[in-house]
Amino acid sequence: MRTTKRFYDGLDPDLKNALLQQVRNLWTHTSTAIEGNQLTLGETDFVLSEGLTIAGKPLKDHREILGHARAIDLVYGLLDRDALTEQDLFDLHRAVLTDAVIDMLSPAGGWKREPNSTNAVAPDGRQTIIEFPAPDRVPELMAAWLARFNAWRVESVDEAIDSYAICHLEFVSIHPFYDGNGRMARLLSNLPMLRAGLPPMVVPMERRLDYLRAIAAYQLSIPNFPANDTFPRSVEATNFAMLCRDFMQPTMDCVEYAHRLQQARGVAKS
Repeated sequence: MRTTKRFYDGLDPDLKNALLQQVRNLWTHTSTAIEGNQLTLGETDFVLSEGLTIAGKPLKDHREILGHARAIDLVYGLLDRDALTEQDLFDLHRAVLTDAVIDMLSPAGGWKREPNSTNAVAPDGRQTIIEFPAPDRVPELMAAWLARFNAWRVESVDEAIDSYAICHLEFVSIHPFYDGNGRMARLLSNLPMLRAGLPPMVVPMERRLDYLRAIAAYQLSIPNFPANDTFPRSVEATNFAMLCRDFMQPTMDCVEYAHRLQQARGVAKS
């Protein structure tokens, strides 16, 4: 059983709860907004805190918000586990895809059964299509991904950022699910961050283009992709890790403010 320090350690219960809500709101809003969700940060907070809908906004968007928040709870529940399992991934995927239509070719909580790809613009400006590994290769590739993921031992901020970047890039390059791969990557890759006592890394909507371009640049740099079974620690991977360092700030600001309030309470009592 892992023992994990938490970014909210040392806070009074009310400050801890407020901080966890702020982090949940940011994490949920940013990750779903990247996928096209229309709810603002304030609306996300309202839906999650009050359990009410926002007039004029799609029902699908509300479901995505609620599903992502439930997935965050599942992630916190994995922190003290020694190893992440395939079933954990499926459970998380079912939480994320709350609006999924039942379809044997598009399973929620199961590996993809049809090929998938995405449009991308290469670093030289040309348009291209990135094809992901075929469905029949996913079980083997994800078994290897889980082995690498479970082997990570993070003891510093730099190692936490590196683990986030590598786990994230490899996951989205395998693209094991028919949908929800980005949200899943942004959830799972934060486990090493949280285990290191850091708050989760979030991708601000205003950095969406930089984020997607960096991922595409990495995937386009992999030799013989998607047939290749290995994922290089390339210049593009390093560039993505450097970009991720900026993504730490939004939640770090929340954490630092909560701890300043806690410190002020201590001074007032002395």
